Amino acid sequence: MIDFSKKPLFLAPMAGFSDLPLRNLVKQFGADVTISEMISSNALVYESSKTLKMLEKAELENPYIVQIAGSDESVIQKAVEILNRFDFIDGIDFNCGCPVNKVIKQCAGSALLQDLNKLQRILELIKKTSNKKITSVKVRLGFDKKDPITIAKACENAGVDFISIHGRTRKQMYSGNADYEAIALAKENIKIPLVANGDISAENAKEVFEITNCDALMIGRASIGKPWIFHEIKTGKKIEKAMKNKIIFAHFEEMLKHYKEQGISIFRKHLHEYSKGYEDASNFRDCVNRINDADIMRKYIQEFFNKE
Repeated sequence: MIDFSKKPLFLAPMAGFSDLPLRNLVKQFGADVTISEMISSNALVYESSKTLKMLEKAELENPYIVQIAGSDESVIQKAVEILNRFDFIDGIDFNCGCPVNKVIKQCAGSALLQDLNKLQRILELIKKTSNKKITSVKVRLGFDKKDPITIAKACENAGVDFISIHGRTRKQMYSGNADYEAIALAKENIKIPLVANGDISAENAKEVFEITNCDALMIGRASIGKPWIFHEIKTGKKIEKAMKNKIIFAHFEEMLKHYKEQGISIFRKHLHEYSKGYEDASNFRDCVNRINDADIMRKYIQEFFNKE
């Protein structure tokens, strides 16, 4: 299903970013495993029609893992039962890493790192209820302080197939540096595959593999505005401008295909990232913020990124 002997590269689940168009795109340029945006188990159970759209799988995604979050065991069980109806989902990942207040207040995401008994119970429940081949979990190093070994062991004891660790605590949010030595400690103390996450770039990927002894890498924020990062990590080569342009144009077409007209406005945040470092980028960003016509946007993107 996932061949960890080949040191696969994962696209991290990112709210508002790792949607179907981005996932399909990175699959064309070197990502091995993709995970959906974080989906609230409450939303899946109680507002299912809107949330079901988020479950859709891109044509190239194989394997395809859906990530859920929550803390109410009965709701999580119902959410897993809903996911069981969809044969195209290969695995369920449970979010215990999200650091945002809205999620923490519901005792979900990284809040569960404060109650490892409950975390283990939920993972066991997902594993028992799910009819999928894969059950996995994404965690941080701890809530206020680092406790990678205890957290990793609790997840392993719950029977998950692999664990992804972001190299920061919840308290750090996204500040400071990811602690790869702490991820290495977790890896030393478990037998299941471990996926390292946090601050991974084309430049340090090889070093992260060496320091952590991990089985795979998960790339999140570094892929926004740079979805070719997977290709660069695998080949060790920078990609040409022409290839970058091809990827940007392909991304826009994927957005239109998936979101129809709405894809134009949703794509703006990606264009803001893609245009970083280009001359006249701020003027470009101002202009795209006002474009609502697909043909005009297409022409504008072509002209801006094809400039010498």
